[in-house]
Amino acid sequence: MQKTTLCYIENDNKILMLYRNKKENDPNEGKWVGIGGKFEENELPLECVKREVFEETGIKNVTFKYVGLVHFISDLYENEDMYLFKGMTTQYDFSKCEEGQLKWVPIEDVLSLPMWEGDKYFLQKMFSGEENFEMSLVYKGESLIEVK
Repeated sequence: MQKTTLCYIENDNKILMLYRNKKENDPNEGKWVGIGGKFEENELPLECVKREVFEETGIKNVTFKYVGLVHFISDLYENEDMYLFKGMTTQYDFSKCEEGQLKWVPIEDVLSLPMWEGDKYFLQKMFSGEENFEMSLVYKGESLIEVK
């Protein structure tokens, strides 16, 4: 079981999104995602998300809020527990990301971007203000077959 964090950083009704197009053998290639990554040894979720956000964006002044836990169950990829965070910042500038293209996207346009189908379920909860939720997304291949 892999443990990861994912953060959607908001600034002025826009979300910082990452279009994954630079990493080799990337299961997220061609999709828009938030900022995050895998836990390092003995790392707590908040420590991981802070480190990942800084490494991928260079943004330092982010206020993080834990939103929920998403279990990804897949027949293709390693199962994953993803700790979901919402971030707030006033910083617009970001550094170049080695994993893809970063872009500020208006909140109302985020769900229309190419992304994993299951991401829309937790993003809708997050955008509506839900907190401390837990959900499971079950995939067969790249198709979402169950949300619980």
